[in-house]
Amino acid sequence: MSTTENSKRPTHRVYSVRKTNGEKSLWTQIGVAWANQDGKGFNLKLSLVPIDGSDIVMREAKDEGDAK
Repeated sequence: MSTTENSKRPTHRVYSVRKTNGEKSLWTQIGVAWANQDGKGFNLKLSLVPIDGSDIVMREAKDEGDAK
């Protein structure tokens, strides 16, 4: 991974995804992630941790204004 790709801004967003009774799921952003410099892992900064059995999903951040 090059130095330009490894910036101080998060490269990924972390979400808690809770299934509902309907077809849609509730996505709540719970943190951010950065790729390690060697490209073999990620550092996570979580503000919340789900305890209700929700899935934790990490998605690539599109841009700074991106929100779900």
